[in-house]
Amino acid sequence: MTIKPLGDKVVIKKLQAEETTKSGIILASAAQEKPQIAEIIAVGPGGVIDGNKIEMNVAVGQKVIIRDYSGTTVKLDGEEYIVVRQDDILAIVE
Repeated sequence: MTIKPLGDKVVIKKLQAEETTKSGIILASAAQEKPQIAEIIAVGPGGVIDGNKIEMNVAVGQKVIIRDYSGTTVKLDGEEYIVVRQDDILAIVE
């Protein structure tokens, strides 16, 4: 089964948080930072929203930084995805 977003929606999957520091210290799960970097899995077609044409500026496979607590979490086939609006994406990680 796949997820196909509508309008200006984007399906993302958060990347795993670092479990060790650069010096090799293993972090407990409570000490790990919440990952804000995610990979884009699917992109909606854009369209017209409130009379304004919305063009999609992101593509499948890009890594992006998202807002905290944004979007709707969906579990599908044992994987967890988040559906966000393009406006919830703050930057593209290159």
